[in-house]
Amino acid sequence: MPHLKVEPFETKELDRLIAKEECLHFRAVPESEAPVELLGVELEGEPFLLEIKKHPEATVLRADKISRPLDVGRIKRCLAALAEKAGWKILHSNILESGRRPPLAAEAEKSIRDFESMHFPKRKVALEVGFGSGRHLLWQAERHPDTLFIGVEIHTPSAQQVLRQIRLRSLQNVWVVNYDARLLLEMLPSNLLEALYVHFPVPWDKKPHRRVISDAFVAEALRVLRPGALLELRTDSENYYRYALEVFSRPPKADFRVEKNRDLPVVSKYEARWRRMEKNIYTLSLRALEESPARLREFDFSFREPVDHSAIGRLPRKPVVGEDFFVHFGRAYRFSDGSGGIVECSFGSFDRPEHKYLIYRDGKSLRYFPERPVATATNARAHQKIGAILYGC
Repeated sequence: MPHLKVEPFETKELDRLIAKEECLHFRAVPESEAPVELLGVELEGEPFLLEIKKHPEATVLRADKISRPLDVGRIKRCLAALAEKAGWKILHSNILESGRRPPLAAEAEKSIRDFESMHFPKRKVALEVGFGSGRHLLWQAERHPDTLFIGVEIHTPSAQQVLRQIRLRSLQNVWVVNYDARLLLEMLPSNLLEALYVHFPVPWDKKPHRRVISDAFVAEALRVLRPGALLELRTDSENYYRYALEVFSRPPKADFRVEKNRDLPVVSKYEARWRRMEKNIYTLSLRALEESPARLREFDFSFREPVDHSAIGRLPRKPVVGEDFFVHFGRAYRFSDGSGGIVECSFGSFDRPEHKYLIYRDGKSLRYFPERPVATATNARAHQKIGAILYGC
């Protein structure tokens, strides 16, 4: 990840820059003794946070994990501009643009927020969950130009690599979403998809609750698949196969099929390796049989009134657990000008939580950062609990 290592400096010096530069919004100091500060920035219309970590011999700046953009070039440009404006002496960096890598296909990058009111430009739509190298996703897109292929990948470098391939191949029918596929499914209209591919997901044998395939996932998949369309799972894991066999056999209104060592016209390098090792490859298919009712998503993630610093000081340190959701407040920071602050907040479903910040201006405003939560019923219930905690209800 792009970062700068510079000679130690007094971070208060940044306050003068914030007063002059529109792209710098705030500096936030931790309430605890942690050596990390946050700098609110905005570049090319996208807000995110930079971490400023102080060491005796150097200060390190990098994008934080929650808000960092998918386009690392944006982070590099931000760090380079900031270093120039601040006049820091750089000890080490990896922000130079080498020019050897092709740019990302920005038009193919979609955020989870885009799907709140999305127009799909093609009549046929297919989805691949966890596309990895993208070999299967790109192969399908090249051979079916009449279909829009949406690839969902939580691993950022994989998403970036496929966006470069989309640009190199001049593909116009692929979208890439760098997010949790389980949340994206909840955003899609009913009866939309021609196919849903889940090829070689992480088995998570020691943490089965983290598996992408579950009863809830299958129910959502059958909702978004049009009648006759398939959910296709491929796995080399015997444990995952046996687990999925049970999950796929439960829905009463779906056709279920199992195949062993079925060949595909395109395989990943990992599947090719497993074939050479003579491992079995299992394909489990579930076909939707009926049309699903439309889903209405009208959730309000605003806060009814602002809060002040005293409310943040009363936040519980332990997770608050509901029947199907949780809320956990993390590290709190205070703006250097004393006008408000920012606090880490994880919430929502146990197996697909949201990670956001809450930004408040004392007595004036309260909102999520960098954007509001995904519009799901579970997140809405967690949001109500967050409000109740903040307002002392």
